[in-house]
Amino acid sequence: MTDYALPRVSANRPRPPLWRRSLHGSELAWGIALVVPYLAVFAVFVLYPMGYGLWMGRDPTLYAELVDDPNYWKALVNTLVFVGVAVNVKMLAALLLSGFFMRRRRWIKALLVIYILPWTIPAVPAYLSFHWMYVGQEGLLDTILLDVFGIEGPMWFGGHWLALTCNMASYVWKWMPLWTLILLAGRMAIPEELYEAAKVDGAAPLDLFFRITVPLLANLYLISTLISTIWTVSDFTVTHFVSDGGPSQSTHVLATLANSYALELGRPHLGVAAGLSILPVMIPVVILLMRKLRTSEVQL
Repeated sequence: MTDYALPRVSANRPRPPLWRRSLHGSELAWGIALVVPYLAVFAVFVLYPMGYGLWMGRDPTLYAELVDDPNYWKALVNTLVFVGVAVNVKMLAALLLSGFFMRRRRWIKALLVIYILPWTIPAVPAYLSFHWMYVGQEGLLDTILLDVFGIEGPMWFGGHWLALTCNMASYVWKWMPLWTLILLAGRMAIPEELYEAAKVDGAAPLDLFFRITVPLLANLYLISTLISTIWTVSDFTVTHFVSDGGPSQSTHVLATLANSYALELGRPHLGVAAGLSILPVMIPVVILLMRKLRTSEVQL
């Protein structure tokens, strides 16, 4: 009887990627049943609004009209200043505070619970509270300055830069706890043995921070900053509810100016164009974020 040699199967033979493996029978049916609703929701609530917005802002004359509007340039500068200052101040403060909350004391843990409360409060009542704190002689800040220090407070919304600073302060207060928690989680993932070994070698506290904490948190910090930048550019609530664009419409950002064009002036196409005009700045930010998420390993 002739023996037929069976083909040898290599144990190291690469398996085809998941996207090339075909589904059959019930697996295919379940796959379609699970994917179709998601695709439908994605098309209705993502693709259609984006496509319709691009269609509304397709006319080049809209952007020529924006260029001729001085309020647009003020809003553009305000947006860049707001994002550049507020996001970086918030992230840097969150990084430093995450180190404070790393201390293992009960009162610090209790303080952390209180600290995150601003983030849990809905944005509208939080920003309206800030608005009334700044406004008039009955505002909280003016009352404290008058009763405690005996001085009259300034007109918080009387000047462009002071009003813009009020908006940024309200924004930092509202969102800093979220990023503090994220960076705190990143700090907690750093092995304690690294710090102990560095202390044995005589490293000072600043050496521990700049040679261990900062390098290991750099990737998380950068990704968090990019995500925060994307969110902040489209943030409408803080400017609308704190300063309402005042004084004299000088603190508008692009999000609130687009709302003013669309609803107050009845020019929705111009409002969409104002919102789309920031895309040349945001597209590189999104690309950088995607590259960092794709190339970064799942580690600190």
